[in-house]
Amino acid sequence: MATGILTDDAAEQIVATCRTAIGDSLRSVTYFTRDDFEQVYLREDLERDADLSTFIGHEWRGFKTTQTAYEGSELGGYDYTIRVFENGFLIRVTNDSEGVFATTDGLTVKDFEEVATALDTFLSEREID
Repeated sequence: MATGILTDDAAEQIVATCRTAIGDSLRSVTYFTRDDFEQVYLREDLERDADLSTFIGHEWRGFKTTQTAYEGSELGGYDYTIRVFENGFLIRVTNDSEGVFATTDGLTVKDFEEVATALDTFLSEREID
């Protein structure tokens, strides 16, 4: 799926990264920056009715406040976030300028760790277009 903020190759790489780690439990994938976002994958059986702009507002701006609260704690540096909902899960991986969140059906903690590591590697190694 072509996007306005990612090249086709980058969008395909994000989706392939998530599909490899999550498999058929993957529901959706959204790439975001401070200024924009693009849903790069939505499973066929789901409706395109989520309010992504509100999700991004919370997952980016709201996160910065939460992250600051934990700086310097004995917990160590932030790695990723898992949110648990009645009908699925959301995993968010970010760096200073961009991020990805994926929604899934049920996964194990090990599965979440694998997708978080893979997405972090993608974001770290990618040259921003």
